[in-house]
Amino acid sequence: MTTAQARAGALYAARRDRIPIEPFTDTDPAMTAGAAYEVQTCFASMLLDGGDAVSGYKLGLTSKAMQKMMGISDPDYGPVLHSMIHEGELDASSFIRARAEAEIALVLDRPLAGPNVTSIEAARAVGGAVAAIEVVDSRIADWRIKLADTISDLASIGGVVLSSRIVPVDFDLRLVGMTFSLNGSVVATGAGAAALGNPITALAWLANTLAPHGVTLERGMFVMTGALHAAVDVNAGDVVRAEFDRLGPVSLRMA
Repeated sequence: MTTAQARAGALYAARRDRIPIEPFTDTDPAMTAGAAYEVQTCFASMLLDGGDAVSGYKLGLTSKAMQKMMGISDPDYGPVLHSMIHEGELDASSFIRARAEAEIALVLDRPLAGPNVTSIEAARAVGGAVAAIEVVDSRIADWRIKLADTISDLASIGGVVLSSRIVPVDFDLRLVGMTFSLNGSVVATGAGAAALGNPITALAWLANTLAPHGVTLERGMFVMTGALHAAVDVNAGDVVRAEFDRLGPVSLRMA
């Protein structure tokens, strides 16, 4: 068994048992992003072997503030599996330490593959934008993550809720405003520009980054383009709602 397989197995067990593990970077502070993506691939393969399927992708660390905090200049990414998509109610007991964040998701109307995808080409592949909430969760204890830890852990994804309304993108996504409420009180605001400057730019980045791995973003897939605000802790009984200009609302309840 390789080191990547062993680490993926530890994450798989942590996800299954809801018992977090210590950061890999505690014992391997020099762990690279490349090594972390090897772990991510192994971890995802374990879940796919159980009958799951890739429905899309998520980007993380797309804001300048988060990149500065992590000491990086690029976002990270991970697959979104079919089992991670929820209608609007999520079981709080299925997470270790959940946090929620509002995002703009882009639905592809045609395949998109790098390298050298431009923002114009990425925009042409988009069938529409969707209001979305991502619940992030970490299999790493107390969210003590560094870049390699979160990459390994499927970019810390827990689940997603998507609005059923797919809106044609005939406007500037950078300017889409958003308010985020927890139990009826607004706790955060944001705009599309927080996602790597433009959600379309984020999509192009992902297509080009996946290209060396032979991965195409297929028609019908969606891409979560990154949080528009700092993640908010959520617990059983909490209701969160994100209201977007143009895209409308989306909400979820932690049961």
